[in-house]
Amino acid sequence: MKKPTLTAIGGSDVPPRSDAEAFYRNLENDVLARTLWGEARGEGTIGPEAVANVIQNRVKTAQDNGGKYWWGGNIIQVCQKPYQFSCWNRSDPSFKKLQAVGEDDLYFATCLRIARRAVLGQLNDHTGGATHYHADYVAPYWAKGETPTVTIGRHIFYDLKGL
Repeated sequence: MKKPTLTAIGGSDVPPRSDAEAFYRNLENDVLARTLWGEARGEGTIGPEAVANVIQNRVKTAQDNGGKYWWGGNIIQVCQKPYQFSCWNRSDPSFKKLQAVGEDDLYFATCLRIARRAVLGQLNDHTGGATHYHADYVAPYWAKGETPTVTIGRHIFYDLKGL
Protein backbone atom coordinates (compact mmCIF):
# COMPACT_ATOMS: atom_id res chain seq x y z
CA MET A 1 0.00 0.00 0.00
CA LYS A 2 1.31 3.45 -0.94
CA LYS A 3 1.82 5.97 1.89
CA PRO A 4 -0.41 9.04 1.68
CA THR A 5 1.28 12.36 1.01
CA LEU A 6 0.36 15.73 2.40
CA THR A 7 -0.60 18.13 -0.35
CA ALA A 8 -1.55 21.76 0.13
CA ILE A 9 -5.00 22.60 -1.15
CA GLY A 10 -4.76 25.16 -3.91
CA GLY A 11 -0.97 25.26 -3.66
CA SER A 12 -0.72 29.01 -4.16
CA ASP A 13 -1.33 29.85 -0.48
CA VAL A 14 1.78 27.91 0.62
CA PRO A 15 4.82 30.17 0.72
CA PRO A 16 7.81 28.93 -1.25
CA ARG A 17 10.66 27.37 0.71
CA SER A 18 12.77 30.46 0.15
CA ASP A 19 10.33 32.45 2.32
CA ALA A 20 10.90 30.03 5.20
CA GLU A 21 14.65 30.21 4.66
CA ALA A 22 14.52 34.01 4.61
CA PHE A 23 12.47 33.99 7.83
CA TYR A 24 15.00 31.73 9.55
CA ARG A 25 17.95 33.79 8.26
CA ASN A 26 16.32 36.97 9.64
CA LEU A 27 15.76 35.22 12.98
CA GLU A 28 19.41 34.10 13.04
CA ASN A 29 20.54 37.65 12.27
CA ASP A 30 18.31 39.07 15.00
CA VAL A 31 19.33 36.61 17.73
CA LEU A 32 23.01 37.00 16.85
CA ALA A 33 22.78 40.81 16.74
CA ARG A 34 21.04 40.88 20.14
CA THR A 35 23.75 38.64 21.56
CA LEU A 36 26.48 40.90 20.19
CA TRP A 37 24.69 43.97 21.51
CA GLY A 38 24.18 42.41 24.93
CA GLU A 39 27.74 41.16 25.24
CA ALA A 40 29.92 43.77 23.53
CA ARG A 41 28.04 46.91 22.52
CA GLY A 42 30.62 49.16 24.21
CA GLU A 43 33.59 47.52 22.47
CA GLY A 44 33.64 49.39 19.13
CA THR A 45 33.23 47.25 16.01
CA ILE A 46 35.92 44.67 16.69
CA GLY A 47 34.41 43.64 20.06
CA PRO A 48 31.06 42.48 18.64
CA GLU A 49 32.88 40.95 15.68
CA ALA A 50 35.03 38.91 18.10
CA VAL A 51 31.95 37.69 19.99
CA ALA A 52 30.42 36.71 16.63
CA ASN A 53 33.65 34.82 15.90
CA VAL A 54 33.24 32.82 19.11
CA ILE A 55 29.68 31.93 18.15
CA GLN A 56 30.76 30.97 14.62
CA ASN A 57 33.61 28.86 16.02
CA ARG A 58 31.18 27.05 18.31
CA VAL A 59 28.85 26.33 15.40
CA LYS A 60 31.79 25.07 13.32
CA THR A 61 32.92 22.83 16.19
CA ALA A 62 29.41 21.38 16.38
CA GLN A 63 29.33 20.81 12.62
CA ASP A 64 32.71 19.07 12.82
CA ASN A 65 31.15 16.78 15.45
CA GLY A 66 28.18 15.65 13.38
CA GLY A 67 26.08 18.77 13.90
CA LYS A 68 25.81 18.43 17.67
CA TYR A 69 27.75 19.72 20.63
CA TRP A 70 26.82 20.55 24.20
CA TRP A 71 26.48 24.25 23.41
CA GLY A 72 24.20 23.68 20.40
CA GLY A 73 24.58 23.12 16.71
CA ASN A 74 23.47 26.40 15.11
CA ILE A 75 23.69 30.13 15.77
CA ILE A 76 20.40 30.41 17.65
CA GLN A 77 21.09 27.39 19.88
CA VAL A 78 24.62 28.59 20.64
CA CYS A 79 23.51 32.14 21.47
CA GLN A 80 20.65 31.04 23.71
CA LYS A 81 22.29 28.08 25.45
CA PRO A 82 21.60 28.75 29.15
CA TYR A 83 24.45 30.43 31.00
CA GLN A 84 26.74 30.77 27.99
CA PHE A 85 26.06 34.36 27.00
CA SER A 86 25.00 36.21 30.13
CA CYS A 87 22.87 38.75 28.28
CA TRP A 88 20.28 35.97 27.73
CA ASN A 89 20.13 35.08 31.44
CA ARG A 90 16.85 36.37 32.84
CA SER A 91 18.69 37.70 35.90
CA ASP A 92 21.08 39.79 33.79
CA PRO A 93 20.41 43.55 33.85
CA SER A 94 20.65 43.63 30.04
CA PHE A 95 18.03 40.92 29.45
CA LYS A 96 14.97 43.22 29.25
CA LYS A 97 16.93 45.85 27.33
CA LEU A 98 18.08 43.12 24.94
CA GLN A 99 14.49 42.26 24.06
CA ALA A 100 13.44 45.88 23.57
CA VAL A 101 16.35 47.30 21.58
CA GLY A 102 15.73 48.15 17.94
CA GLU A 103 17.53 49.43 14.88
CA ASP A 104 17.07 53.01 16.06
CA ASP A 105 19.86 52.25 18.57
CA LEU A 106 23.18 52.91 16.79
CA TYR A 107 24.97 50.10 18.63
CA PHE A 108 22.26 47.59 17.72
CA ALA A 109 22.25 48.71 14.08
CA THR A 110 26.02 48.09 14.03
CA CYS A 111 25.58 44.68 15.67
CA LEU A 112 22.92 43.79 13.11
CA ARG A 113 25.29 44.62 10.25
CA ILE A 114 28.00 42.49 11.88
CA ALA A 115 25.52 39.64 12.41
CA ARG A 116 24.45 39.71 8.77
CA ARG A 117 28.08 39.46 7.65
CA ALA A 118 28.73 36.63 10.11
CA VAL A 119 25.69 34.61 9.01
CA LEU A 120 26.85 34.98 5.40
CA GLY A 121 30.33 33.77 6.40
CA GLN A 122 31.95 37.10 5.52
CA LEU A 123 33.54 37.91 8.86
CA ASN A 124 37.26 37.44 9.51
CA ASP A 125 38.15 35.65 12.74
CA HIS A 126 39.96 38.05 15.07
CA THR A 127 40.10 35.51 17.91
CA GLY A 128 42.42 32.77 16.68
CA GLY A 129 39.64 30.18 16.68
CA ALA A 130 38.33 31.04 20.16
CA THR A 131 35.28 29.22 21.49
CA HIS A 132 35.21 30.98 24.87
CA TYR A 133 35.80 34.42 26.32
CA HIS A 134 35.23 36.39 29.48
CA ALA A 135 35.46 39.99 30.59
CA ASP A 136 38.80 41.04 32.04
CA TYR A 137 37.23 41.81 35.42
CA VAL A 138 36.09 38.23 36.12
CA ALA A 139 38.02 34.96 36.54
CA PRO A 140 35.83 31.99 35.57
CA TYR A 141 36.86 28.54 36.76
CA TRP A 142 37.19 27.23 33.20
CA ALA A 143 39.90 29.80 32.34
CA LYS A 144 42.25 28.77 35.16
CA GLY A 145 45.53 27.56 33.66
CA GLU A 146 44.36 28.18 30.08
CA THR A 147 46.32 30.31 27.61
CA PRO A 148 44.34 33.08 25.93
CA THR A 149 44.46 33.39 22.16
CA VAL A 150 43.95 37.16 22.23
CA THR A 151 42.61 40.04 24.30
CA ILE A 152 40.26 42.43 22.49
CA GLY A 153 38.98 45.41 24.45
CA ARG A 154 37.75 44.17 27.82
CA HIS A 155 37.40 40.53 26.68
CA ILE A 156 39.93 37.69 26.89
CA PHE A 157 39.49 34.90 24.33
CA TYR A 158 40.38 31.19 24.48
CA ASP A 159 40.32 28.25 22.08
CA LEU A 160 38.83 25.55 24.31
CA LYS A 161 37.12 23.20 21.87
CA GLY A 162 37.63 20.33 24.31
CA LEU A 163 35.53 21.91 27.05
